[in-house]
Amino acid sequence: MQIYVVGGAVRDELLGRPNADRDYVVVGATPKTMLAQGFRPVGKDFPVFLHPQSHEEYALARTERKSGHGYHGFTFHAAPDVTLEEDLARRDLTINAMARAADGTLIDPYSGQRDLQARILRHVGPAFAEDPVRILRIARFAARFNEFSVAPETMALMRDMVASGEVDHLVAERVWQELAKGLMEVQPSRMFAVLRDCGALARLLPEVDALFGVPQRPDYHPEIDTGIHTMMVIDQSAHYGLTLTGRFAALTHDLGKALTPADVLPRHIGHEEHSYRLTEQLCLRLRVPNDCRDLALLMARYHGNIHRAVELKASTIVGLLEKTDALRRPDRFRQLLEACRCDYTGRLGWESRPYDSPQRLLTALAAVTAVAAGKIAADCADKTKIPERIHAARISAVKQALDDSRD
Repeated sequence: MQIYVVGGAVRDELLGRPNADRDYVVVGATPKTMLAQGFRPVGKDFPVFLHPQSHEEYALARTERKSGHGYHGFTFHAAPDVTLEEDLARRDLTINAMARAADGTLIDPYSGQRDLQARILRHVGPAFAEDPVRILRIARFAARFNEFSVAPETMALMRDMVASGEVDHLVAERVWQELAKGLMEVQPSRMFAVLRDCGALARLLPEVDALFGVPQRPDYHPEIDTGIHTMMVIDQSAHYGLTLTGRFAALTHDLGKALTPADVLPRHIGHEEHSYRLTEQLCLRLRVPNDCRDLALLMARYHGNIHRAVELKASTIVGLLEKTDALRRPDRFRQLLEACRCDYTGRLGWESRPYDSPQRLLTALAAVTAVAAGKIAADCADKTKIPERIHAARISAVKQALDDSRD
């Protein structure tokens, strides 16, 4: 029995990057052998075991064969006669198909180290085409390793996979899982660039793909369309370290512009409602978690008013705070403001422009929160007037806080 460290741990060690996760492949063993040494089985589809002390995962060397469509369309063969090279051959990229032996020897049958040095994402072999998830994974790696390029032959293979319809068999949960990971990488726009280049973006996220070619406002920059702007916004969300909820909201905030009539563009008239509906549609299809969906819907509907907060009268600001549920969910409201900052700065030359809306709205929120709604309710003889009195008190408090006498 021989044990090897494989995959990402070897890759990141050669790149000098931290990696806390270590995966192991065991060659020459059976499940019975592993159980006899105290390992605990956890694998459902193929033999994976947890180490009795470290609880790290050890998988028996295996091969796989395509038996159907999609991610689950595989049968696996794990046996003592499966070699390390055969196990590595089933992996997606050459840079992930390396192993380190117990004595420190590097096993690199598919020239992964060479591709690391050349900064190339290249598929190991033709079996890459059997798993459509690998299209998403290579796009995600492009967002993580943003100095790497996709090998031309790998991109050609990915295009063939899209054309053959293989990508259409991806399940919603797996698409969301990879999308979420990609949004959290250092340059998420590169994930979408790769997906668009191979044609997968139009199949998986048609709402996002439709943004490319849609005009933005000329004062933003005449050469930047809505798709490019959206990519700049999600890169800003990575730059500012937003959580996944904020980054997803940044991605979906302008979806409605693809439905806005050409004679209206590049103005924003009505596109917030289109954005809300398309975001709702996308979230339902991909089964997006509730926290990501809720913030994205708020961003789609209200980011325009948030940008204009310095121009809004006190009554409109109070209405905005109430509609976004900022009083009960102040932390989520702050996330919304962070996403709006990314939208504002996601334009060429706008990175350093002052953006006063967040502070103005937070000042207003503090003033509204300080209003003694309970006392107003207790002092109000006509209970039907309570909401009206509280609303009026909030407007008055915001006026005073912002030194703004507008109605």
